[in-house]
Order: sequence, then C-alpha cells, then structure tokens
Amino acid sequence: MHEVKLSSKKQIVIPREIRNTLRLKAGDKLLIVKRGDTVILLRKPKRYSSETAGMGKGLYPPDDLNRERKSWQ
Repeated sequence: MHEVKLSSKKQIVIPREIRNTLRLKAGDKLLIVKRGDTVILLRKPKRYSSETAGMGKGLYPPDDLNRERKSWQ
C-alpha cells in the first residue's frame, strides 16, 4: 500500500512502483472507477479488443460449442 498526498491543485503523484506495474508513461490515459468509498485506478487500454481477447478461454468444455450447434438441428 502506498500513501500519497493531494496537492493544493488537487493532484496526486502515482508512486513509481505503481507506474511501473501499470506500464504508465507520460501522456497515458487512466480510468478511475468508483465503487462505494473505494477508487480503482486502471490503465486505459489502447485497444479494448486486444485486452479482452481470450478472456473466455477455458470457461467451457472443449466440445461444448459443437454440442450446442448440434442441438439446434
């Protein structure tokens, strides 16, 4: 956990370890998500399609799609 201080201009500095973990560079865009009293900081993907590709892999048995297609006939 890192502690940061809000400046008089309402800005914070993201600690180096976090910047390195998120692979942040100057000019990168970030997403801020509010969940109740919690704030989540995310690196905005350059392309959502490449970030989400393959996320469902392994969720279903290997032959599940073929069995589903056969049930339509």
